[in-house]
Amino acid sequence: MHPAAKFIFLAILTLPIKTENEKLKLLKKCSKSSNQNLECDSLPIECFDCSIDKNPKAADCIYGEPFTTDCLTKNGTVCKGKRIFTFEAECRFCYQTPEWMHVCTPSFSCRKDSPQRLWKTNCTVQDNVICLGSRTFYKNVECNWTSGHKWGVALILSLTLGGFGVDRFYLGHYKEGFAKLFSFGGLGLWTLVDVVLIYVGYLGPEDGSVYI
Repeated sequence: MHPAAKFIFLAILTLPIKTENEKLKLLKKCSKSSNQNLECDSLPIECFDCSIDKNPKAADCIYGEPFTTDCLTKNGTVCKGKRIFTFEAECRFCYQTPEWMHVCTPSFSCRKDSPQRLWKTNCTVQDNVICLGSRTFYKNVECNWTSGHKWGVALILSLTLGGFGVDRFYLGHYKEGFAKLFSFGGLGLWTLVDVVLIYVGYLGPEDGSVYI
């Protein structure tokens, strides 16, 4: 067996298999009656049975190079037009697709200010993307969820009302906000420090989220 094909088959075996619940959701998406006016080639790629996972030669491709695969709409799929297609795609696993080709579930348990830089989350490739292996995979990403706090608002509050701790209250640092209020902004020194910390992005929301 070609080394590239061997690598692909071994990797596919290590990827998670769809659960029955996921298969049921996919079946409903492909067999909806509202699809009857849609051309078959406009349906999500998961509504097709393609040769990339069944034909050894289809999987024997070089990473980054274009390859073609023959696809047939799955049984029960509702659509109009021809049901057999040949698609061209770039040789790569689904987990190797660029960020704009897949959607990841935000991790609301992560903190931007944590020493841990990357967090594991679940990602799924877009419906029209053709790739090898499982279309759902785990990926380590930076903490990127937001609770609605704006960097510009925090900076303006720090510059104008920072002496009263309003910037700290806005970011959810209530204890520091009261301390700053009753100390008159640390006699001005604390106010200046917070302006710098917010400006460089070091001081953020208390919940560990990122600025908008």
